[in-house]
Amino acid sequence: MDTLMQRMGYRFRDARLLRQALTHPSVGGEDNQRLEFLGDAVLQYLMSDLLYASHPRDQEGSLTHLRALLVCEAALAQVAAGLDVGQALLMDHGEELTGGREKPSVLADAMEAILAAVYLDGGMEAARELVRRHWPKPEDIRRPLQDSKGALQEALQSSGDEPPTYEIVNQSGPDHNRVFEAAVYHHGRELGRGTGRTKKQAEQAAALCAMRQLGLKGV
Repeated sequence: MDTLMQRMGYRFRDARLLRQALTHPSVGGEDNQRLEFLGDAVLQYLMSDLLYASHPRDQEGSLTHLRALLVCEAALAQVAAGLDVGQALLMDHGEELTGGREKPSVLADAMEAILAAVYLDGGMEAARELVRRHWPKPEDIRRPLQDSKGALQEALQSSGDEPPTYEIVNQSGPDHNRVFEAAVYHHGRELGRGTGRTKKQAEQAAALCAMRQLGLKGV
């Protein structure tokens, strides 16, 4: 835990809080779920406050989308990975064998719990400093491929604009091996196309193509 505290840049007065934040439910007893609940609320408040101050021209819709991106599982897991939280987690052997130390959901839960632990130990300013120091910018968050549609929508709606629309423009192959082609449009302009074994996969591929064509980060 000392190594983790050094990476965080915060030393706990009550190290038991950090230990609880790192305790996966598979261990039993006092795990990090209650802290995760509190950490979610702390993070929502801090991001709202920080975005309100740093984006004075943005309206509610834009601020809401930015906050959603900064508090999502992908962002939390990215912060946790940067701090190497996975190696400090306390979990049973079974969870570890199934890759628990690298699971985004596990890392995200632990990161929220750690933020709550810092808040309880050092107050809101200590939690704020942790967020300021370690959270990525919205454009630097690495979204998983399966969330390309969400990333594209957030990017296009960051200024309150309308969401993109999708259309299946072609399908080929026999019924048991169908391939779909989707196109994504915004204000009537085609942004990209993609193919997949299902309509949803094709739409995700089209969204990823559009992100790349537009030079947008986040996926």
